[in-house]
Amino acid sequence: MKSKILVFLFFTIATSVFAKCQFSSSEQNDPWTQQQLLDPALLANVLKNPNSPQPLVFSIGMQAIIKGSIDIGPTMIAENLNILKEKLNKLPKDAQIVVYCGCCPFSRCPNIRPAMVLLKSMQFTNFKLLNLPENVKVDWIDKDYPMAETSL
Repeated sequence: MKSKILVFLFFTIATSVFAKCQFSSSEQNDPWTQQQLLDPALLANVLKNPNSPQPLVFSIGMQAIIKGSIDIGPTMIAENLNILKEKLNKLPKDAQIVVYCGCCPFSRCPNIRPAMVLLKSMQFTNFKLLNLPENVKVDWIDKDYPMAETSL
């Protein structure tokens, strides 16, 4: 009986390790680089300082939670992705742009990839993805970073 349990545990651990390796390799195919991830604390400090150049912050998820962000809506919906494209068409290619969703962990988010692919395909040169690896509640709200006045 003990050997069956050990075999079961071995296969469970091996499967978990294999799944983690598969996830890691898929991360390498994400349409952003590590350099394009913006730490939330850095954006929060910029937003708190009115003398700092303010980036255009686009909410590409369910709600514009972050102070000053422009609500686009979920970019997994083609209509919302087109709204983002229309707004981007009015900007210089070197505009300072930040996008965020925060609905769920990056690995499952259906909104960040279409937006990042769009920014890249439109040849923008100064765009960042707000690094909210868990979600906007854990990585922004719970840290008491600047919120939109109409949020939650």
